[in-house]
Amino acid sequence: MSKLKIAGWVLGLVLASVAVFYVYTAPFNYQRLPGVRIGGQLTEHPTNWNTIDTEGVVYLKLAGFPPVVVKVFYASDEGGIITATRPDKGYWAGRVRENPDGWIRFGDETYALQATEIFGDARLPMLEAYGANNGMQMRYDFEGEIVVGQNEPLHTWEVFYWTTR
Repeated sequence: MSKLKIAGWVLGLVLASVAVFYVYTAPFNYQRLPGVRIGGQLTEHPTNWNTIDTEGVVYLKLAGFPPVVVKVFYASDEGGIITATRPDKGYWAGRVRENPDGWIRFGDETYALQATEIFGDARLPMLEAYGANNGMQMRYDFEGEIVVGQNEPLHTWEVFYWTTR
């Protein structure tokens, strides 16, 4: 075998190893890097989503190709899961609009869900629940805006409501 072929094989093995490592670790080791594998056991949905007892972020797998898994904050109510994102033309929100099917993982349990984007004033109670569940201090300022922290207006955020499919 020539040195060029050996170098090609070595490079191919390294690239394949990196790809396998990424698929089986991301997003578990990185906060902002999306992954492709959600893990967990596909589970029958609960009759009341408020019984889900997980704090912090959860994993959300979006339908379509390429597979994408992101970490998101959430809130729940009896009928489903509330997620929200800044209106910054983010990747995962665009993917959900193209195909609303997805999976969400709480601990070792994964659920198949379908998203509905919520518009207008109907978002406000959901954003209040979302902020309360995730430790975001919310207040009404003198102009009636709901704000997070110092100057980030939560009322402009995009809201997706996930229900069982």
